[in-house]
Amino acid sequence: MRHTPRRIALVASVLAASMALTACGSSGDSSSAGAAGPKPFSLQLNFTAGGFNAGFEYAAVHGLYKEEGLDVEIIPGAGSSVTAQMVASGKAQIGFAEAPTTSALVAKGAPMKTIMTLYQSSPNQVTTLTSSGINAVQDLKGRSVGVPTGGSQTAMLPILLEKNGLKPSDINQVGLPKESLVQALLQKRVDAILGSTDSYGVQLEQQGAQTKNWTFAEYGVPTVSTSVFANAEYLKSNADDVKAFIRASLKGWAAVAADPQAGAAAVKKYFPNSNEQQSLAELNAVLPLLCAGGAKAVGKATDESWTRTQDLLSSIGLLPAGTDAATYYSNDFLPAEAEMQQCQDGKPVPLAAK
Repeated sequence: MRHTPRRIALVASVLAASMALTACGSSGDSSSAGAAGPKPFSLQLNFTAGGFNAGFEYAAVHGLYKEEGLDVEIIPGAGSSVTAQMVASGKAQIGFAEAPTTSALVAKGAPMKTIMTLYQSSPNQVTTLTSSGINAVQDLKGRSVGVPTGGSQTAMLPILLEKNGLKPSDINQVGLPKESLVQALLQKRVDAILGSTDSYGVQLEQQGAQTKNWTFAEYGVPTVSTSVFANAEYLKSNADDVKAFIRASLKGWAAVAADPQAGAAAVKKYFPNSNEQQSLAELNAVLPLLCAGGAKAVGKATDESWTRTQDLLSSIGLLPAGTDAATYYSNDFLPAEAEMQQCQDGKPVPLAAK
């Protein structure tokens, strides 16, 4: 159901951040607003509503999209692969999902481009209970591992295994619905799960579980991660709208980085059935990813990060070897880098301090 929240007051620090980005984005494409009012625009998420997508809800709740002439609807998803397939088939025009998943479809001919990367490093991780006796990724050999149906972890698992001296046949992969992973681990129906720092890790921590975790990024899979991508035909016909959406989204993410509590409140306002405290924990878990991987600006992965991702994925055949990494992404819809929120020491620079 579409929720249309009223615009609420901004706290002073967040208002300053939003105004700074508004000034930066004032040049270039004009607003999409017209005499008929804001233009309908939809964003297909990769997962349910939560802190891991709070910047978008913030932009919607606080009217940042409408300032750009857009009436944005945010639609929950069922996994990166599902969202990528929806955009590839034209059932959705703009999506938010793992870049490696979308790139794999592009390599097969899907007409898509990644146009803004928010998670510069993957939140995916292997999680076990401390009592499992598993003390390293290599200890997964002969064990059962819960794998989320439709999740980005599944596509990346072969690289993780190869980088840690294992083969897919070394583990017993148990396909599970995303909502069943945490309970399957707690009930010891599986020895480990392919989870994430921003969702499953938060749920386990809130339930008091004692866990051990190995992130994909730290154990051989340092790829660019969750990004906004779009159908190529849609980009050609709606370039101004897409640029306006990105400008407003970057304002939203700058605001929630400055005030995570306001971000969690925005998720609750837009999706009333969400859990505000859980959203806050999820958001705090993903904020370090905004400037990870050597990123220089929030929302823009470096060419080097894309090349590294291409090399990793091609090493196990998920992408064709020798392909120019620029095949999978475009920076043409981003503001000029000097106008974007900068990264310093792995953290977003508060815009009010620029």
